[in-house]
Amino acid sequence: MGEGTARVEVAFALPDRQRVVTLALPEAGLTAREAVERSGLLDEFAGLREQPLVLGIYGTACAPDHPLRDRDRVEIYRPLQVDPRAQRRERAAQTARKGRKR
Repeated sequence: MGEGTARVEVAFALPDRQRVVTLALPEAGLTAREAVERSGLLDEFAGLREQPLVLGIYGTACAPDHPLRDRDRVEIYRPLQVDPRAQRRERAAQTARKGRKR
């Protein structure tokens, strides 16, 4: 890609593997969903097509129809394995139990 070419990145990561694909941003533009489809990541990672896409741009959630700008990085998020609030409550309960044993 030339220096003056607008571009976007699409990223997806697993615990043991990460892929970032750079795409030229056409003058007509792209939505986040279109960029994900053009990236090839839906075919490269088994199971991505079967789950609802949760997307973000630099850590901020966005709708699939969000129009992209030059240098945006679309991130494909995996479903959470554990609810963070439940995990914090469990850690707090463990800390409280340890404190009572002393």
